[in-house]
Amino acid sequence: MQPNQFGAYGPWAAAHGEKSRAKSALRPARFKTFAAWRKAAIAKTWECLGAPELPKTSKVTVHAVGEYDGLHFEKLSWQLPWGPRTEAVYLRPKHVPKGAKLPAILALHDHGGMKYFGWRKVAQVEPNLHPILKDLRAQCYEGTAWANEAAKRGYAVLCHDTFLFGSRGVKLSDVLPVVRGNTTDVAADEPSEQVNAYNNWAGEHEHLVAKSLHCAGMVWPGVYLREDQVALSILEKRPEVDASRLACAGLSGGGLRTVFLAGLDERIRTCCCAGFYSTWNDFLLYKAWTHTWMTYVSLLPQHIDFSEILALRAPRPSLVLNCTGDPLYTLSEVKEAGKRGAAIYKRAGAVKDFKLSHYPGGHQLDQTMQAEMWSFFERTLA
Repeated sequence: MQPNQFGAYGPWAAAHGEKSRAKSALRPARFKTFAAWRKAAIAKTWECLGAPELPKTSKVTVHAVGEYDGLHFEKLSWQLPWGPRTEAVYLRPKHVPKGAKLPAILALHDHGGMKYFGWRKVAQVEPNLHPILKDLRAQCYEGTAWANEAAKRGYAVLCHDTFLFGSRGVKLSDVLPVVRGNTTDVAADEPSEQVNAYNNWAGEHEHLVAKSLHCAGMVWPGVYLREDQVALSILEKRPEVDASRLACAGLSGGGLRTVFLAGLDERIRTCCCAGFYSTWNDFLLYKAWTHTWMTYVSLLPQHIDFSEILALRAPRPSLVLNCTGDPLYTLSEVKEAGKRGAAIYKRAGAVKDFKLSHYPGGHQLDQTMQAEMWSFFERTLA
């Protein structure tokens, strides 16, 4: 037996998962048409997500308007039916011709083990950058704020804090003393030691969040999917945005959010998932220990593989970017996921609209990878 994270139970559990999917009525080959499979698979996925009701698009408050990095920016917030206000930043080129309609990108921030920060990981509207964010950008994005780079290329960009990140985070003063322990909320000047302590606490808190959601009949992906859908509605209603040319993209946790949003919301015309593409088998046997509770949807693996969630959007274009040295995934399983995704796109008659590209390096969306993303968006949002 090859060593795995589940020990002697690993082969049994993996065989059970594959057998369940093989027996499922949702196998694509059991449907006469791709459209019939897609409709049934989407319905089952929503059922397993147990998502809260989609809120009506709430009133957006503009807190600040300015210029930075040659761009126009707006700091925004809105109130969802659950949790604190959602903070976000909207970016676009400084000069937009009257009546022009811009293609738009919903920029989905990563997880990174840093729940204290949300949109600030990938967008910037002031010169001072927190040293923790500077290190994150250097490690994962080759020093860039990629949401700003998108706006410089002519896109309207919205980046918001999602469930449990940034403004949407859990305040320690709101939880039981036995749960918060000796950790305190971060002071206004954001000292690094307090930020790191909060991030460590928030990581340990994830299993309690997942348990609580399960007791409410929900799973984590269903919650952030709804929050991302609300943000998409806010973005598409901007007067300078062409609602027929919407994209989403993200690295890591942002790639995971891309899988669900792009797979299940037909408004997304094109997408780029970076650093989050593999199989349920990979998570089961080898890599769940590297991943957040944000990933898992109870019982969905009985019906479709993780790789097939993104493929629910076929024939609409999808780009997946992977690094061959990424320690969060098993490369052979990433390639297997690519084969499964490509097979579904072939069934949809859209072979050329699915692409999985491999790059050297670790867990990142560096500038070379970003260049392929920009080229892909230029072609598929034309």
